[in-house]
Amino acid sequence: MTATEELKKTALYDAHVALGARLVPFGGFAMPVQYGGILKEHEAVRHRAGLFDLSHMGQFLLRGPRVAEWADALTINAVATMKPWQARYNIFCNERGGAHDDTIFYRLEGDEWMLVVNASNADAMWAHLNAHLADGVTLESHHGKAALIAIQGPASVAMLQPHVDIDLAAMKYYFCARAKVDGVPALIARTGYTGEDGFELFVDGEQATKIWNTLLAAHGQEGLIPCGLGARDVLRLEAGMPLYGHELTAEIGPVQAGQSWALKLSKPAFIGRDVLAAQVESDTYARIVGLKMDGKVPAREGYAVFASGERVGEIRSGSMAPALGNINIATALVEKSAATLGTRLQVEVRGTLHGATVVALPFYKRA
Repeated sequence: MTATEELKKTALYDAHVALGARLVPFGGFAMPVQYGGILKEHEAVRHRAGLFDLSHMGQFLLRGPRVAEWADALTINAVATMKPWQARYNIFCNERGGAHDDTIFYRLEGDEWMLVVNASNADAMWAHLNAHLADGVTLESHHGKAALIAIQGPASVAMLQPHVDIDLAAMKYYFCARAKVDGVPALIARTGYTGEDGFELFVDGEQATKIWNTLLAAHGQEGLIPCGLGARDVLRLEAGMPLYGHELTAEIGPVQAGQSWALKLSKPAFIGRDVLAAQVESDTYARIVGLKMDGKVPAREGYAVFASGERVGEIRSGSMAPALGNINIATALVEKSAATLGTRLQVEVRGTLHGATVVALPFYKRA
């Protein structure tokens, strides 16, 4: 984005300003990176609940009798086998086996579906979908118009239930339903990006501030607080969830990123299939691993990783992990020879090598 291009605002922008949020550019929008501090917001989500504005994410409606067949040819996971009101993680790949984006499909009623894509890739994904558009499929973008509010944390069900007209406890993980939130029509999904239980509320942009303010006012004394992108990034890293541009890129695909569980090689041909199948068969590819750093020196994206004096990879994400006693954790893309659990590696930080150990992902898993 150039200096002359103005940042877009989500429907909740004024609410963030009123709460004193620190706003930063992200995905073309002015987004809250934190309110009262990343550690405070992280603690709320892990122990009670936090409220996030995710309205910068791309929301696309897909309609038509051929949506499932069409989407299956563009993605690695199965779309046609989804049940009504089911959500499913999926990745769009390029011909080289790298990722265009990781997304979530929602199967709604009849021939209607919804696709949610990352904010930074929304324009590129809209172009990609239209470039491969087939007969029997229509697309409609709600990017920047519709709102998306997430409530995440172990108290999410208890806090949200008084405001909705469906039984939230009965909703399965990665399913969704039409409902009303304080009288406002919404699509509610039991999905999230924090490693905790929670829900995502897809609502009309003009109604978003009402819902946001009502939830905070009703449950602030119970510990519900607004949370920004900073806490969200720490939470997702602890939970071992990939972030596009880090663990997944146009060059780093789902097999390398540890997302092979979503790869359905048995379904009809799709973009990138042959490359991904060859990677699985050869098992010689560089791959994402988890690292626990020795001491208090943090690892940052791009830092070189060494094994016995030889460079074997680089850091893709790094952070302190409050849920693990404030140790420093990271993900790294390393050669297979350096990826075995327990392997001792070194990370170069400002010219000095610091020790690290390869550990299993996720770093954190809720009870």
